[in-house]
Amino acid sequence: MPSAIIVGSGPNGLACAATLASRGVEVTVIEAEERIGGGTRSAELTEPGLLHDECSAAHPMVVSSPAVVSTGLELERHGLEWCWPEVDLAHPLDGGEGATMLRSLEATAAGLGDAGRRWERIFGPPSRGYDELTEDVYHPLIHLPRHPLRLARFGLPAALPATTLAGRLGTPQAAALFAGIAAHAYAPLNRPFSSAIGMALTCAGHAYGWPVAKGGSIAIAEAWASVIRANGGTIETGRRVASLAELPAADAVVLDLAPRGVLEVAGDRLPRRAARAYRRYKHGPGAFKLDFAIEGGVPWSYEPARRAGSVHVVGSLAEIVSAEAEVNRGRMPERPYVLVGQQYLADPGRSRGNLHPLWAYAHVPSGFSGDASAAIVEQIERFAPGFRERIVATAVTSTAELEARNANFVGGDILTGANTPWQTTIRPRLVPVPYWTGAPGLFICSAATPPGPGAHGICGYNAAEAVLRTL
Repeated sequence: MPSAIIVGSGPNGLACAATLASRGVEVTVIEAEERIGGGTRSAELTEPGLLHDECSAAHPMVVSSPAVVSTGLELERHGLEWCWPEVDLAHPLDGGEGATMLRSLEATAAGLGDAGRRWERIFGPPSRGYDELTEDVYHPLIHLPRHPLRLARFGLPAALPATTLAGRLGTPQAAALFAGIAAHAYAPLNRPFSSAIGMALTCAGHAYGWPVAKGGSIAIAEAWASVIRANGGTIETGRRVASLAELPAADAVVLDLAPRGVLEVAGDRLPRRAARAYRRYKHGPGAFKLDFAIEGGVPWSYEPARRAGSVHVVGSLAEIVSAEAEVNRGRMPERPYVLVGQQYLADPGRSRGNLHPLWAYAHVPSGFSGDASAAIVEQIERFAPGFRERIVATAVTSTAELEARNANFVGGDILTGANTPWQTTIRPRLVPVPYWTGAPGLFICSAATPPGPGAHGICGYNAAEAVLRTL
């Protein structure tokens, strides 16, 4: 029986291990922390009985991920359940106005008024053909397209600066809604390809919604772990690997590490070109996370936000562009981009009576050493007057603490890499199989590989396929 060792138990490491184990490979997962999951961990951070996601929260790209639904994986058979909020996404604006994105493309367009037809024209075709589209966009750039016309229909707007695509929607509400989604890339929105992640998240949202995992994002990790163990694999925690020399012999070693981590563990094994590319790999701005225990929920002025699983708290297109430009210049904006998660609306078991867990983070400069708590609260209060009075408890996670808990989050970069035009399309280096490091039997499967960040596990699934071809 062939064997593989996976270093790291983030979603991609677990997805890789589960895929290999389901195909008859003897798998061992080694995790440095005491708990598995990486960016999919969940815990009681503020008050007993309130369950908070520690990093990833809503999962538009996970529901249909091949690492979740493929034969032999099928995580729903291993306890994973999805919960959908009534409103997938809300974007409040000043004066009690705003915009919403629903799973229904038609309902979303109807709520956008004059911009509705343009929204449907841009996002309708790739959303309706999302499953076929993913056969191309979930893979590295260098491949023979299976659906070239559909890929082009997606790729042309995705290549635009987000400011351009948002401006084409025609109304301030629709422009802010899309820019808020595109800002998940942590990139300046006037750059080419800054629409790409916004396009992917919007189309996935219209195809599958923005659900949460019942019982917290950790349920996704636990389902992959169940697949691994059901197929004879093992998982070791609390064991930090400093060098490949510490590992037993195996036919393949797969590293769920950022390129910097690969260099630290395996630098002497890497070909010169690969090592040079990994040294040049760039990390982006950081996240500053603030979790709340809230009595009675958030009193949003924009009523649909009270029913929304995710809320973008930043304001107009111009404000989003300014905030993202500032953090990418290394400066903390006065009004940062804040993402708020109200997962308890879809999954009430995370709450304790009328006391609810509220998840929030702000985009901040890489390695930001200040305290963004007041700025986060001020932004929420701006769109939800009276919010402060409902706060019962808080838990702060700085950029340094994010990196300490997960070495892939360099400087608080929860995306494991800057979304520059180059790295958005080609990461971590330009080769036909970016999951192979160039060293015999050594692979990388972190979010630094295609298709990039998220709890979808597709990077790990693709890396497993690359391993299987060599085995």
